[in-house]
Amino acid sequence: MPGAAWRIRAVFAGVLALLSLSACAPRLQPSGPFTGSASLAGDAFIARDGARLPLRVWRPDGPPRVVVAALHGFNDYSKAFEDPATAWAARGIVTYAFDQRGFGAGPEPGIWAGTEAMTDDITALVDVLQRRHPGVPVFIAGDSMGGAVALAALASRPDLKPAGALLIAPAVWGRAHLGRIKSAALWLTAHTVPWFRATAEGLEITPSDNTEMLRRLGRDPLVIKATRIDAIWGLVNLMDSALDATTRIKVPVLLLYGTRDEVIPAAPTRIAIARLTKGGAARAAYYDSGYHMLLRDLGAATPIADAAAWLRDPKAVLPSGADQRPASPP
Repeated sequence: MPGAAWRIRAVFAGVLALLSLSACAPRLQPSGPFTGSASLAGDAFIARDGARLPLRVWRPDGPPRVVVAALHGFNDYSKAFEDPATAWAARGIVTYAFDQRGFGAGPEPGIWAGTEAMTDDITALVDVLQRRHPGVPVFIAGDSMGGAVALAALASRPDLKPAGALLIAPAVWGRAHLGRIKSAALWLTAHTVPWFRATAEGLEITPSDNTEMLRRLGRDPLVIKATRIDAIWGLVNLMDSALDATTRIKVPVLLLYGTRDEVIPAAPTRIAIARLTKGGAARAAYYDSGYHMLLRDLGAATPIADAAAWLRDPKAVLPSGADQRPASPP
């Protein structure tokens, strides 16, 4: 019987281990049920489950010629679009940007919301804006993580029908390019110590050449500085979905990429661009002086102007000619 007793103890220990892991599962902030109607209420976007998401709007002086629903990047918030949206407003473009769940002043900062909730929010906002601005084309603009949300939504939400999507250095760095060892380590830490927080210290990554802007972000209390590991795991899940989605995008797309981007590598970006441009409705523009924070770099005026020109006419040649280069980043 000693062997049987040992096996019973082993099974019991295994059950305890599984229970321990499940107790430390990655945390998702609750969302849904999505039973109501989304709306705009002053300085907030009210999602379909009633969540109140802080909203910023940059309006032109007259009636808008174009409407943009903007999605910020990871650990950032809606103010990220202040410079481009101000410039776009001078061109007759109105931009609506909200703090996504888990970011800025949105619900539960630092807690990942999940791809379903995030894609539902942008789908609902586009619907609200199309009803608010009848006859005016509504585009999605997604920066980094926001670009990944836009891609995932466009591929999975048949009711999402914008006039097109502007993708600024979209986050398409999924597990295939992260590598097995790093992917396994990320899964393990997210499922054992999901509350562990990581910072960018020591990574030696330059997100932009605009050092004064980076200093302002460092002082901004709404910018997340230390990230829960389960939020990073959630981001990788989203990036997987976004890269997979690039084979199923049907709307016009303009993808902007800085060739000095040290955050989203060129390799997965090449794959995304090749898939997006295969159908002919997508274009890519490359900027030799551009870093990851392309629309806030020192040379941001050029991609901002290119984006405005494309938003006003997706078939027009970009003013800078940045879309006339070979169809993959160096």
